[in-house]
Amino acid sequence: MLRAVKDLKGYALLATDGPIGHVVDVLVDDRHWAVRYLVVDTGTWLSGRRVLISPMSLGRPDWALQQLPVSLTKDRVEHSPDVDTQKPVSRQHEEEQLSYYGYPVYWEGTGLWGTGAYPGMLAGTSALASQSGASTATAEQDPHLRSCDALVGYQILATDGDLGHVENFLLDDESWAIRYFVVNTSNWWGGHHVLIAPQWVERVSWPDSTVTLDLSREAIKNAPPYDEAKLFERQHEFAMYEHYGRPKYWADEPEDQQ
Repeated sequence: MLRAVKDLKGYALLATDGPIGHVVDVLVDDRHWAVRYLVVDTGTWLSGRRVLISPMSLGRPDWALQQLPVSLTKDRVEHSPDVDTQKPVSRQHEEEQLSYYGYPVYWEGTGLWGTGAYPGMLAGTSALASQSGASTATAEQDPHLRSCDALVGYQILATDGDLGHVENFLLDDESWAIRYFVVNTSNWWGGHHVLIAPQWVERVSWPDSTVTLDLSREAIKNAPPYDEAKLFERQHEFAMYEHYGRPKYWADEPEDQQ
């Protein structure tokens, strides 16, 4: 099911022995467009320290109660490696985090989560991959982690002009993949929101705070409408992908996930 990223803010994270804090932001990988970490404010428990929690640590969320169970103890979280979440998170810091929790690195392999399609598939696997030479070589590259908070407000450019700005994101609550940018078109087409899949993005200019698409404004305006107040289901996605003539991301998913 698709969930709005903004709605995750404020969700409580519950360790196996008590609460550890609440979500204040999420970090996404701008190569594969997946949520790699929840940024969690620990409040008075750890004097306002912020920690990173991977979706690999999560159990089954309680969406109604806005609670995310975590398969970690409070002590485990408290002694996790320090990361300044106000600065770019380096690949070295990621390796330290994942190695500490005993998780494999997600950037090695062909799946969205390295050797798997879903973060829960990796929770019980070995972390030895994070010590490999390939990973060490990767550690010097850009981490490609971006704050969703920082991305909100980025200008969206179609092939023939300004489209609007990023207002939110929709994520797949099984794979934690970002499926869509939610775009507010108020500067062009007042009162409307449209969905743009990351795969339709031609480039993101971080210095200019712009996202350029390979779609025209007319094509977007004629697409099936998106109403954020209504449930957006697979049949709506199907109609949208058919309109654009683009390959459907769920074509390779297991049948029970479609």
